[in-house]
Amino acid sequence: MVRITRVYTGGGDDGSSSLVDGSRRSKSDQRFEVVGCCDELNAVLGIVAMEINRLPAHEDGGGSKAIERVQLVISSALKRIQNELFDLGGELACDPEKIPQYMVLIGQQQSDVLLEEMDAWLLDLEPLSSFILPTGDGPVAALHLARTVTRRLEREMVRLNDLEGENAVSNISLIYINRFSDWLFIMSRWISKMLVSEETLWQPLGKRGAESGITDILQKMRQTDSQYDDI
Repeated sequence: MVRITRVYTGGGDDGSSSLVDGSRRSKSDQRFEVVGCCDELNAVLGIVAMEINRLPAHEDGGGSKAIERVQLVISSALKRIQNELFDLGGELACDPEKIPQYMVLIGQQQSDVLLEEMDAWLLDLEPLSSFILPTGDGPVAALHLARTVTRRLEREMVRLNDLEGENAVSNISLIYINRFSDWLFIMSRWISKMLVSEETLWQPLGKRGAESGITDILQKMRQTDSQYDDI
């Protein structure tokens, strides 16, 4: 059991920090960049969990059952995932040759569960006819942010392999994170479907017509303000 009695130590005042094995590196080291990205991703998922719990219940019963289902499914999934990302962060904070024997690593089982859940969500979804813009109600918008942070984490993990050798990050961890980005995307679509919230589809430039901007809207707003001033 971890016992933390003091958060601040002053040991990092010189711009260095310790890996799990006690060895010290500069805080600019690529391994710390990977660990930081993993921590950032977990924090964004905390925001997603908050937004899920803040979904409004309808007193007349309309939509409340769907909201309850979303809260049950997503909250349960995120609780597991946040623990797994904490496990992954501990692994990433280790020299792969010095991982403590007590540390249980992300494995094939965790990766397979992501696939099973994606397949289950997809049963409720229609195929996409266009790309989706990264926006949406509450938790959906936050999930798109989490998805982009996941992709950055993946890039940083690959970069660490490029710098320290292909065994610097375990292959199963890379597979897990690659699948996790898709998992977040499909989750966001499932939430939109359950909440009857329309997805914002990307329209190619050639199909959007002439770009008029917002100037005309602003001019009309000013005209309306001047009319009120004359009353």
